[in-house]
Amino acid sequence: MVIQRAYKTKLQTNNQERTWCRQCAGAARWCYNWGLDAMKTAYAEGRKTSVMAEKKRLNAIKDEVAPWLRDVPYTVLQAAFDNLDSAYKNFFRRVKQGEKPGFPKFKPRRNHVQSFNVRGNLRLTETHIKLPRIGWLRIKEHGYLPTANRVRVLSATLSSRDRGDTWYISLQVEEDIPDPELATAEPIGVDVGIHHLAALSDGTIYDNPRPLIAAEHKVKRLSRELARRKKGGANWRKTRAKLNRAHGKVRRIRQHTLHDVSHDVIARKPSTIVLEDLNVKGMVRNHRLAKAIADASFSELRRQLTYKAQWAGIEIKLASQWFPSSKTCSNCGCIWDDLALADREYHCPGCGFVIDRDVNAALNLVALA
Repeated sequence: MVIQRAYKTKLQTNNQERTWCRQCAGAARWCYNWGLDAMKTAYAEGRKTSVMAEKKRLNAIKDEVAPWLRDVPYTVLQAAFDNLDSAYKNFFRRVKQGEKPGFPKFKPRRNHVQSFNVRGNLRLTETHIKLPRIGWLRIKEHGYLPTANRVRVLSATLSSRDRGDTWYISLQVEEDIPDPELATAEPIGVDVGIHHLAALSDGTIYDNPRPLIAAEHKVKRLSRELARRKKGGANWRKTRAKLNRAHGKVRRIRQHTLHDVSHDVIARKPSTIVLEDLNVKGMVRNHRLAKAIADASFSELRRQLTYKAQWAGIEIKLASQWFPSSKTCSNCGCIWDDLALADREYHCPGCGFVIDRDVNAALNLVALA
């Protein structure tokens, strides 16, 4: 079975390599903005054009308007125009579907995320990756990226969230894997929540680390310190770097926890996993719980379980968001209408059954399998 899969890992870069990455990211941003400006100018003048036509025009006048683009691999510039073309296609698609269009915007120079795409003949080893023009780059996590002969690298995206000090690489590959065997273990119900990140129908409970709430004091202090600094000054840049590192640590803790939970659930090889079809966008409108819900990342956990289950041959079923999984007794089916968020144990008003409320909800979900 041939699937497309993404891998992301950290790079170990020196000053020269970081400078090259910043230069490529700047060139990609400049080409994207140049193409967008050319498209808007043509529309204002009533001329018919396209993103690909503007790319050819830039190639013809590149030595006059931006000779420094010669120092950057051509695939970086080509990918920037491809991204602009995709942005326009998405805009027109949303217009036709009656959705909020979202016209393409210019990319600011001081954006906190820098990225660029590289295509072509990319070579991989367990410890290095070879990119055009710069050569071999060291990989932080040895043996993680696929190096087998049955893997074809489609593209690579290098990105940095801390102004170019730390760089990550994401690979989009086409991988030939054996067809997964159908899982035959007992079905599992997964109930997600704020108090416990996830509870399984077999009684397993995963605690919620709440990384943002744990780091909130430090983030607030650094935000106040940044507000007192003179924007653009040396101390302002130092404080901004500290704040970016604090947010990066929160993001990594959250991702690590979600991957651990999803991997552990899939490793049990259940025949079916039953999840709730939660309306997370509506849930975060509750201003009292919005921060905790966003910090838990219910949608990301569901996304990870979905694609990992597909790889493992496990069926995913979704229960309706209106299904009273928490209020229904898993022992007798009686419904406790007055169940509040503060009630951490379920006391059945009919049969007197007592159980953790999250495990009770997971048992009701697995019954739907």
